[in-house]
Amino acid sequence: MKNIITLFGLTMLLLFTACKDKTVAQEVSVIPPQEFEMAISKNKVQLLDVRTSEEFEAGHIENAVNIDVLQDDFTSKIKDLDPKEPVYLYCRSGRRSEKASTILKGLGFEEIYDLKGGFLKWESEGLEVEK
Repeated sequence: MKNIITLFGLTMLLLFTACKDKTVAQEVSVIPPQEFEMAISKNKVQLLDVRTSEEFEAGHIENAVNIDVLQDDFTSKIKDLDPKEPVYLYCRSGRRSEKASTILKGLGFEEIYDLKGGFLKWESEGLEVEK
């Protein structure tokens, strides 16, 4: 009888783990500036700066598109991005980009990469800034 119960339990465990929803976006990958820089320079990616327009104009990463995560129209503006293509994003220090990542995941974006330490860390590493 114990063997039947054990077998039933293992079967149910296998059934439930095999039927997980695979359509959910992967976890956000938080990557250091050097790795972030290498990825955006070697690949055609969607590069998103989620800071204010004033912060963006003071300096940003080349080819970044500025969509402020704190604005009410953030969700409508990011719908212009392709959810099947990788999105690389950053803010000043990492807090706003974390918020933006959560929104992107909720909208079904499949590959999301967040710059660890944000633009401050990027600059402190001496990486190229466009003004």
